[in-house]
Amino acid sequence: MTDIQKYLLSQADEKYRAFSLPLMPTVDEKTFIGVRLPVLKKYAKDLDEKSRQDFLNSLPHYYHEENVLHAFILSNMKDYDVFISYVDKFLPYVTNWSVCDALCNKHLNKHKDKLIKEVYKWLKSKEVYRVRYAVKCLMNYYLDENFKEEHLERVQEVKLTDYYVEMMIAWYLATGLAKNYDQFIKAMEEKKFNASIHNKAIQKAVDSYRVSEEHKTYLKTLRIK
Repeated sequence: MTDIQKYLLSQADEKYRAFSLPLMPTVDEKTFIGVRLPVLKKYAKDLDEKSRQDFLNSLPHYYHEENVLHAFILSNMKDYDVFISYVDKFLPYVTNWSVCDALCNKHLNKHKDKLIKEVYKWLKSKEVYRVRYAVKCLMNYYLDENFKEEHLERVQEVKLTDYYVEMMIAWYLATGLAKNYDQFIKAMEEKKFNASIHNKAIQKAVDSYRVSEEHKTYLKTLRIK
C-alpha cells in the first residue's frame, strides 16, 4: 500500500460515503473510500513535486479517490502542453462522471485557440468520458463571447450514444440557453438532438435561475412527446 493510499484511507468519512456512493452507480463500492472533495483538493496542492509526478505516472489507480486526486492535480497544472499530455493518458482510465467532472483547469482559459483543436478531436472518440470531457470544455470555456456556431455543430455530430455523454450534452445546451440564448434556441426549435437530450436540456434550463421566465415558458412548448 502506498503512502497516498494510506492517507486517503485515514480520511474516510462513513456518512459521506453512504450519501455519495448511490450517486455513482458505475463506481465499484470496494474502491470507494468516502473522502470529501475539499480534503482531496487540499491534498493535491500539499503533495510535493516528486510525489505528484510518481503518482501521475502510476496508472491505473485502484481507489476512486485516487482518480479524483489525479484529476485535481491535473486541474492545478499551469503548463498547457504538459496538462494535455497527462489528460490524454488519464482519460482512458476515467470510468465515472465524478472523476471526469473534477477535471476543471482555469489555466485553459489562456489557451482556447489550441484547446479547441483537442476538443474537436476528443468529440470523435469512442471513449465515453473523453467525449464527456470534450463537451464539458465547450461548456466551461466556449460560451458567452467565446461561442461559435461551429461548436454546437460539432456537438451535433457526436455519434456516441451513452447516458453520461447525453447528460453532459443536455447540460451544455441548458447552459448555452442561459448564456447564448439566440444561438441555442435555434437548435432546440429545429430539434437537432434526440428526444432524451432535448427534453433533459429543457428540464435543466427550466430549473435554472439563469434562464428568464419568458424563455422557460417557451421552452416548455418545445418538449418532444
